[in-house]
Amino acid sequence: MACEAIWRISEFKSQDISMTAWSFATVRLSNRPLFASLASAACSSIAEFQPQELANTAWAFAKIFYLDALLLASISCAALNRI
Repeated sequence: MACEAIWRISEFKSQDISMTAWSFATVRLSNRPLFASLASAACSSIAEFQPQELANTAWAFAKIFYLDALLLASISCAALNRI
């Protein structure tokens, strides 16, 4: 399933990125290549994320202890721009 998601990540919209990260983190499946791909895709499209998607994505990465400084900075900036 993770391989399929990585293969199709270029087709993902913000909700797809967020929900994929959330789903894997909820069941504590820490697939590093998948989360690296999700982080890259999220950073590229962060302006399209709704507030709930920002929160879900941040939560998912924190839940599996995957630190991506660029992703966290992107989420932070996107959230601050909406305040």
